[in-house]
Amino acid sequence: MGAHLRHGLTRSLLWFRSHVSPAALAVILSALIVAYLLFIPPVNGYANNGDFDRAIYVNGLYRLTGKPYYFFTYMVQKYGIMQYFNESSAALFSSQPLFIKAAIGLNMLAYSTKVFDIRFMGLIYYVLFLGGIYLLTEALTFPSKRWRNYIIALMVVFVFADSSYTLYFNSFFAEPGMFVAMLYSFSSILLLARHRFKRRWPMVLLFFISTVVLITNKQQNAPLALGFALTMLSLLFVFHKRAEKLYVILGTVLILASGVATYALITKTFNNINEYQSMTRGVLLKAKDPEKALMQGGIDSQFALTRGQTYFDRYSPIDVNGKYMQKHFTDKFSFMWILKYELTHPSEFGALLNLAAKDGQLTQVKAVSDYTKAAGQPKYAQTHYFTGFSTIMGAFFPRTFAFYVLIAFAFIGVYAFGAYHGIRDGDPEMVVRLALIIANMAIIFMTFIASVIGDGDADLAKHLFMVPLCTDLSLALLVSDLLNHRLWHVFEMRGGQR
Repeated sequence: MGAHLRHGLTRSLLWFRSHVSPAALAVILSALIVAYLLFIPPVNGYANNGDFDRAIYVNGLYRLTGKPYYFFTYMVQKYGIMQYFNESSAALFSSQPLFIKAAIGLNMLAYSTKVFDIRFMGLIYYVLFLGGIYLLTEALTFPSKRWRNYIIALMVVFVFADSSYTLYFNSFFAEPGMFVAMLYSFSSILLLARHRFKRRWPMVLLFFISTVVLITNKQQNAPLALGFALTMLSLLFVFHKRAEKLYVILGTVLILASGVATYALITKTFNNINEYQSMTRGVLLKAKDPEKALMQGGIDSQFALTRGQTYFDRYSPIDVNGKYMQKHFTDKFSFMWILKYELTHPSEFGALLNLAAKDGQLTQVKAVSDYTKAAGQPKYAQTHYFTGFSTIMGAFFPRTFAFYVLIAFAFIGVYAFGAYHGIRDGDPEMVVRLALIIANMAIIFMTFIASVIGDGDADLAKHLFMVPLCTDLSLALLVSDLLNHRLWHVFEMRGGQR
């Protein structure tokens, strides 16, 4: 009986391995876990912290009249769809409307032409997310179906199906677009390096499109173009034909151009908000002598009273939008002024970076609720459903900027040794992996710096979104390479498709 049972179990496992790949397993599990969070009552997502308004009105949505609308305390599931001319104009240049317009179109086809259900927003991101999970798992496990690669698939689910990431799907935050775009960008470049597909141009195109979508998704992402450009250039080691190399160089130039365009198209209003908070919640917040800091920059020391204020504070000591404020304070400084000040005051800049580092792995937005009012939960209630990985990282990951510097040196050192072997053995994958790791580490540091220079300590959990995402992707790559014994050597089963 025992032998028969073992034989049956062995046959079942062999059938499973031959019919369900690690990538398929990751998709199935992620689909079930995330669908329960987003679509099954009580519906979960993120409440509006004020940022939604920039995305709602310009895309033809509005708060339903006669219905209660909640900021911070509860998420709102339904919105009205404008039936007539929309006079709203975009406050900033962004790729986010591509996702929102698709969700509205699907909603109008399948549900209503007058009422928008936030779950259709979630559905758009959900479908894209599952595609990203498939490609990421495929990139980390190709070309083997060994059992250790099913462990890697489970790791991908545990890390990237974490609700702190997927709660963003049922919201009008820009972060979910960044999340799915980064999954595609990272996966496509790794698949190219590992020769997963005979036709390489679809993956090149996917990398380019997803990268440009990510960079243009949010004005803060403009500097990240430098990291992605480095990754694109690493494909010169993969392609050998002259025409292919020219396409890689052209793609690199266009990626850099998207970063420049994203920065150049920031509106004056949005720029003023960020500059003000960079001063009050950045420079003045950590300055040992705020009055002296202002006077050194040619600004009246009385404005030290704005220390700790945000642009939207109701009880500001002076009208933020007033002519006096503009003439004597906000027109006196810029982002370059702030950057110069921080670089010439390293102890204060370091304190600000350490403040940011404390939130470096806190992916779940704590300031807003994850539930609708109908769910019967208290105000600001947070879900703990499938948040194991984010909880562990938030609790145990060291909260100092110096640790990020240390981990960057460690990652780059490990993969640089592998790249040395790759150059020696003629294996371009090892060089591309190094470029990918360097780009991820560069994105982490650029995100830290852009966040504190661009908006002080305001909304750090959201502004630092790329920090945990790049950390998680780098860790996933490292673990998969260790398990498959290819950290410093070519994988045993090099070749084409399975």
